[in-house]
Amino acid sequence: MTIELWFLYALGAAIFSAAATILAKIGLKHVDSYFATAIRTAVVVAIAWGMVAIGGGFSNLRYICNETWFFAVISGLAVGLSWIFYFRALAIGDVNQVVPVYKSSTILAMIMAVVFLNEPLNLPMIAAMVLMATGTWLIVDGRLSGGKWLISAVLSAVFMCLVYIFSHIGVRGTDAYLWTALQTTVVLPICVAMVFFRSRVQFPVQKKMPLTKSTWAFLITSGAATAISWIFFYHALQIGNTSHVVPVDRLSTVFTMVTACIFLHERLCAKGIAGVILLTAGTLLPILVA
Repeated sequence: MTIELWFLYALGAAIFSAAATILAKIGLKHVDSYFATAIRTAVVVAIAWGMVAIGGGFSNLRYICNETWFFAVISGLAVGLSWIFYFRALAIGDVNQVVPVYKSSTILAMIMAVVFLNEPLNLPMIAAMVLMATGTWLIVDGRLSGGKWLISAVLSAVFMCLVYIFSHIGVRGTDAYLWTALQTTVVLPICVAMVFFRSRVQFPVQKKMPLTKSTWAFLITSGAATAISWIFFYHALQIGNTSHVVPVDRLSTVFTMVTACIFLHERLCAKGIAGVILLTAGTLLPILVA
């Protein structure tokens, strides 16, 4: 099997997405999740526009059509809401709880890609969705009741599913760097507004603990990893089908959970390990039989 370019981009997106999650979890230890999301988003915006400047992409702004602007704005709104709910869930729940629920957006996105983007649906894709759904259930089973993180994680998954679909439509005729910059520029005011709304601008840290250099470092590097992940993802989305790219991006779930066990000392039971195996099988199945 020849490895296609979109697969490498999607795999890179998954790796950096996992790194961003682990770094964010560490950085969120003593920081309000909304404040942390705003800092990370600001880093993503700066990097994205920096890449546009380096590539001379500012001149392309004049050629962006109204349809692209529309999808950039609504996908940016969806990203903002998804990130806010995701990092809220991540602040109060374990990585190995939150991430599988958040990444269940993959299954929704695959279904919506068939319905709204007219992408093909075949038996391997159906089997892949069943494997991923079963794997997710095994990982989170028994830990759903009483979890305050669950509602936020589910909402983050729903909004991220919309991001996948809107971005697939909008990014096709746009440079990936410029699309990332436009989209995250929409996200930043949402995050800042949430910080002001919660009246925690002056006291963003829980228990009034000071923002240490290490906290800043983790938040900034998490934002940088997020920017790289999104750029890779949109490159993959430009040249590959949503129903293929999104499942590969879901490998970040596996990478994140393994890393969380190593660096955050989170435990994964036998059912969780079986779930990870099923998630991996479901992710790779459509690619292997293509």
